[in-house]
Amino acid sequence: MTTATLALLFFGAFAGGFVSGLAGFGTALTALAIWLYALPPSLAVPLVLICSIVAQTSTMHSIWRSIDFRLAAPFLIGGVAGVPLGTLMIAHADPEVFKLSVGVLLLVFPTALYFNPAPIVPKFGGRPADGVVGFAGGILGGLAGLSGPLPILWANLRGWGKDERRGIFQTFNWTILSASLCMQAGSGLLGIDVLKLAILAFPATLFGAWIGARTYHGLSDKNFRDLVLGLLFLSGLGLVWSILGLH
Repeated sequence: MTTATLALLFFGAFAGGFVSGLAGFGTALTALAIWLYALPPSLAVPLVLICSIVAQTSTMHSIWRSIDFRLAAPFLIGGVAGVPLGTLMIAHADPEVFKLSVGVLLLVFPTALYFNPAPIVPKFGGRPADGVVGFAGGILGGLAGLSGPLPILWANLRGWGKDERRGIFQTFNWTILSASLCMQAGSGLLGIDVLKLAILAFPATLFGAWIGARTYHGLSDKNFRDLVLGLLFLSGLGLVWSILGLH
């Protein structure tokens, strides 16, 4: 491994861990954009999955008391049910179409929410609607690794507070990513090369997550909301950019 590749590995791990510790999601958004300059997708994708779980596990204790499991339960149940279906769809559906659709969604809705901060659907559908959104997130997670955007966007539409949203983001993403990692391990997709890179990336991931978590506790509800909407918008921009071949 060259010095440049090692530097990109560490930088991506730190950046991904920081964003995860700060917002409860977003490791893939930041780390993949850096790692793909030095690593093939076959290594970068499972690596970001492992580092996402490590980063979120390391900061779980700092938000544990603020997690409302009754609020998160419909998302988790729906998400776990959706992952196998999404995985099965890989052979029959076009992931690129899904990514483009989600990308456009993430360009339009965060922009609209930024200029209209009032909750839009505070009561619509209740817990069953939360479960449906979680199920859709699980399908997208199994199909294209996009488990987070729909539940995150829905939580912002609900108008929940910072800690409520963070609790949902982190518990949902941790659960879906763990399920996906188990399925990849069972399919033999986690080779020794990925595990070696993960061991190298762990210290920078954990350090970044620690700094991000400390920064999170200093954010107001509005700051956190704007941060999340900005990350969603950047995620959508990255998806549309990659699918349309604008690079």
